[in-house]
Amino acid sequence: MFAYLRPHKPAVVASIACLIVQSILLLAPFIVVEQLINYLQQPHGSFSRIVLYALAGVGLVAASGLVGILRGWLVLRITTSIVTDLRTQLVGRLLGQSVAYFTSNRGGELMSRLLNDVNVVEAALGDNALTLVGSVITAVASIVVMAVVQWRLAVVTVAILPCLALMLRAASGRVYRTRRDLQERLADFTAHSQEILSLSGIMLVKSFAREAAEAERSAVLADNLRRSDLRAGMTSRWIALGFQLGQTLAPLVLIVAGGWLIERRHATLGTLIAFISVLALRFGAALAGIGNGAVTVAGALPAWDRVFTILDEQWAIGDRPGSIKLENPVGAVRIEGVTYAYEGQSRPAIDGVSIDVAPGQLVALVGPSGAGKTTMTSLLARFYDPDRGSIKIDGYDLRELRRRSVAEAIGLVLQDTHLFNATLRENLLYARPDADEDALLRACRDAYLDALIAALPDGLNTMVGERGHRLSGGEKQRVAIARVILKDAPILILDEATSHLDSASEQFVQAALARLFAGRTSFVIAHRLSTVLAADTIVVLDRGHLVEQGSHAELLAAGGLYAGLYEIQFRGRDDDPIDDATEPVGW
Repeated sequence: MFAYLRPHKPAVVASIACLIVQSILLLAPFIVVEQLINYLQQPHGSFSRIVLYALAGVGLVAASGLVGILRGWLVLRITTSIVTDLRTQLVGRLLGQSVAYFTSNRGGELMSRLLNDVNVVEAALGDNALTLVGSVITAVASIVVMAVVQWRLAVVTVAILPCLALMLRAASGRVYRTRRDLQERLADFTAHSQEILSLSGIMLVKSFAREAAEAERSAVLADNLRRSDLRAGMTSRWIALGFQLGQTLAPLVLIVAGGWLIERRHATLGTLIAFISVLALRFGAALAGIGNGAVTVAGALPAWDRVFTILDEQWAIGDRPGSIKLENPVGAVRIEGVTYAYEGQSRPAIDGVSIDVAPGQLVALVGPSGAGKTTMTSLLARFYDPDRGSIKIDGYDLRELRRRSVAEAIGLVLQDTHLFNATLRENLLYARPDADEDALLRACRDAYLDALIAALPDGLNTMVGERGHRLSGGEKQRVAIARVILKDAPILILDEATSHLDSASEQFVQAALARLFAGRTSFVIAHRLSTVLAADTIVVLDRGHLVEQGSHAELLAAGGLYAGLYEIQFRGRDDDPIDDATEPVGW
C-alpha cells in the first residue's frame, strides 16, 4: 500500500514536515500550562501576564490548526491521485484481459472491485494511513519531551505500549476477517443488482414475471450484507471501547504516580497538571490514532487484496516479446490443426480443424448448433488462443503479431449488436474515429440506413439509448454493418449478421454485403441461404470437427451432413429454395 506513495514523494515529505511542525505546536502548550500554573501559585501575580500566557496558548493552537489544514490538503491531493491511478490501472488491466476472463468472472463482481473496493482503499489512505504516520511522529515527540521534563512519569506513561501492541495484534486479525467477508457480501449484492437491473436483465425478469422472486433473492443478499456489516461494525466498536478505556485509565495512573512524586519532591504540581492535561493526553491521542489507524488499515487490506487480484492477473492474450505489426495485410488465412477447449469443458469446442483460405475468398461456416462455428471465428479474431495448432494471416501466426494490428485487420459483426448509450454518430465512429463526414455518410448509404437517419429526430446525433434500445433489432444490425463498412478492414467476420433483418431489409443489406465482400477475405456463419450459395467454399463443422468442405453443388452431390441438413430444411417444399434467397437454412 505504501508503495503507491512513492510517486508522490515531494507531497509526502511536505505532509510529514507539516506533521512534525503540528506535533511541536501541539506539545508547546505544555510549557505554557506549566508556566501558567506555577505563576498562579505566586502571591503577587500580574493579570496581564496571565492573559499573555492564555493568548500564547490560543495562538499555538491556531497555528497548529492552520498547519493541519495545509497537511489535510496535501493528504487529499495524494489520496485522490493514488485512487485515480488505481482506477486507471484496474480498467487498463481489465481491458487487456481475454474474452475468456470475462466469461469466467461476473461483471458485477469486477465492478464491485473497481468501485466499492477502491472506495475502501481511498478511505484507508486518506483518513488513516497517513494519519497513522502522523500519530507515530506525535507519539515519539511526546515521549522525547516527557523524558526531558519528567522521566519518571514518562516511564509510567510508556509502560502501556506493550498492552497496546497486544491489543492491536488481536484486533487486526479479527478486523481483517470481518472486513473481507463484508467486501465479498457487497460484491455479491452489487453483481446481482447489476444483472437484474441491466436493460436485458430487467426484460428477462419481466418476461417471466420473476419480479417477486428476484426481489426475494435481493432481500436475502441484502440481509447477508447487513449481518456482515453488523459484525464488522461491532468488531470496530469493541476495539474502540478498549482504546477508550485505556485513555481513561492512563490519566488516573499518572495522577497516582504524580502524587507519589510530588510527596517526595521529585515533581511540582504545575508539572503534573501540565503533564496530564497536555503531554499525556497528546500521547494518549497519538496512541489512539495509532490503534485506530492500524485497525482501519487492517480492515482495508481485504479490499487491497481484491484490487491486486486483478492487477496481478497476467494477460492470457497479449503482445509477446518480439511481436511485430501486421503491415498492409492482404487477407490470406491459414488454419492449421487448431484445437480449443473452453475452461471446464471436457470436449474441445474445436478439434484439429485445418482450413486454407486465399485472399478475397468468401467462406461460409455451417453446421448444427454447438458445432464450433462461433468458436472458430472467435479464435480467428484472437479472442482466444488455440490450445494446439496455429492460425496465420499472411503467413504470420497471430501470436507473433501485435494484438492491435490483428484487431485493425479484422471487421467483426456479431449476432448480438452492442451499442453504447451515445449518439448514432458516436457509435458509428467507434470503428474509425478519424473518418470524415463523407466516409461516414457513404457507409450509412451502403448499409441502407438513410431512411432510418431521416426518421430520427436529430439524425446522426440522436441518442440510441442503453444497448441501442431505441432501435429495432434489424436497425441495430444495419448500424453494426455500417460500422464494419466504415472500418474498411481486409478480413471480415459475420456471425449471422443478417439474422434480425426482415426480407425487405435483407435484400438491401445483402447488396451492400456483396460490395463489402468484394476483394476481402470473409468468414460468414450462415443463417440465410443466399450467403451459403454465394460462398466460394462452405466449411461444415460438427461437434468441433471439420467434416466437409466444398461448394454448394459439391456438398449436395456428396450426400453428407450438409446435404442432410439441406434436405431436412426443405423437405416437402414445392418451390426451389435456391431461387428463394431469403429463406433460412436453419443451421
